[in-house]
Amino acid sequence: MSAGAPDPRIALDVHAHLAPIAADRLAVMDGAAWDAAALRLVLDGHAVGPSALFEPAALIAWMDENAVEQAWISVPPPLYRQALAPADARLWVDYVNAGLASIVDAHHGRLAPLMHLPLEHPDLAREVASAWIARGVCRFAAAAGGAHGRVLSDDAYRGVWEALDAAGAFLFLHPASCADGRLAAFYLGNLVGNPHETAVAAAHLVFGGVCERHPHVRFCLAHGGGTTAMMAGRWQRGFATARPGVDVARKAPGDLLRTIGVDCIVHDAEALALVASVFGPDRIVFGSDWPFAMGITSPRAQLADLPQGIARRVLAANGDALRAATS
Repeated sequence: MSAGAPDPRIALDVHAHLAPIAADRLAVMDGAAWDAAALRLVLDGHAVGPSALFEPAALIAWMDENAVEQAWISVPPPLYRQALAPADARLWVDYVNAGLASIVDAHHGRLAPLMHLPLEHPDLAREVASAWIARGVCRFAAAAGGAHGRVLSDDAYRGVWEALDAAGAFLFLHPASCADGRLAAFYLGNLVGNPHETAVAAAHLVFGGVCERHPHVRFCLAHGGGTTAMMAGRWQRGFATARPGVDVARKAPGDLLRTIGVDCIVHDAEALALVASVFGPDRIVFGSDWPFAMGITSPRAQLADLPQGIARRVLAANGDALRAATS
């Protein structure tokens, strides 16, 4: 490869989804039904799709087609099941994490798991994180928010952050259900609600001092951090003018945002340039959101407008660095 030429590979996809299926275990779980012939999973009365979520081989084929070296897989939002009571949530998270581990074991290093943390139950999330860390697994995913009402600056999460910080763990935060009923029309729960939920999570990590107190947690936000980059200047102004409730003894928001990673799924080169200016160009990693239509399923075409320097970082250099730092 000549100097300055595009790297032909994508080192890492940090944002790919699979839904583990173990039919015998699903058959005895309340609220779950699996139809193998139709490749159809129903959870709590809602069908989960697309069907490619249940086919790891389809993800591997897509990776081969697009020269993706490794994908970090997490369960999609319908599998978060945030309304489950703690005892049921424990059974469910054990199921999905064991399923992710099983999928990964079958694919010889091409896939790695982001074990799910049920943050709607902080004590359970801490237990799950600690158990997997003890087994040498230090990469996780969790809902950025949703309808369960907790915020990430809540003191109830202290034990979770301490466990992740001690391990230097990676945590991918992905939006779940939208908490705003006004967004039910026009697919706005996804088009507006998801970016908003992610930005709310980022705000609590920053203004609540979570990033500052736990600098070894490698936070990574889905979808370019949602609307965070657009609001970063406003957050900085609120800090500079000591708005009510803002602790100006903490580090400034602009400094803390540059400690957080994001994926590249913003669907606009100028928006990604703004994201790079806020989080730093070395903090953006490739994400596909495979197999969902709102993702980057044709990366070379969808990212063709990126400046070459940014493209090289997003597709290769930053992924290489993240894999090395969390191995």
